[in-house]
Amino acid sequence: MIAKIGIITTSDRASSGVYEDLSGKAIIDTLNSYLKTPWEPVYRCIRDDKKTIEDTLINLIDNEKCSLVVTTGGTGPALRDVTPEATEAVCDRMMPGFGELMRSVSLQYVPTAILSRQTAGLRGSSLIVNLPGKPKSIKECLDAVFPAIPYCIDIMEGPYLETDEEVIKVFRPKK
Repeated sequence: MIAKIGIITTSDRASSGVYEDLSGKAIIDTLNSYLKTPWEPVYRCIRDDKKTIEDTLINLIDNEKCSLVVTTGGTGPALRDVTPEATEAVCDRMMPGFGELMRSVSLQYVPTAILSRQTAGLRGSSLIVNLPGKPKSIKECLDAVFPAIPYCIDIMEGPYLETDEEVIKVFRPKK
């Protein structure tokens, strides 16, 4: 069975073709380097609009059956940055540790990481993780939180995600 992973870039300019979406590509490239399990990206590049983000998250989880959805963009303090609010609106439960860890890691590189509002949450048996918008920050944040993601998906009875341990080590309790 092929795991489906949703990738959402929230950007008014990228979604209207003003510039290329490098952030969504960075997520796909990073996950390709991590995962040995066959997987299919279900990619969307959408505008920074709360209702559009909510509808896209719901569609990827409820209809496309993605066990993991990773977003990029819309996590800062700008008025149009509403990805965390959209995520919270569609989630049953929040997973604040993801955002805490990502900010902690990012603070090692830039003092403005404190302005980032990344979060994560659960909708049904799927995990949503909000990442920052810059490709370099995406890799740093995914490197920090991904070791917990496959086990989280295991607990929710999602697909078994096997990783290349030479690239990233994940944690699963010993049986």
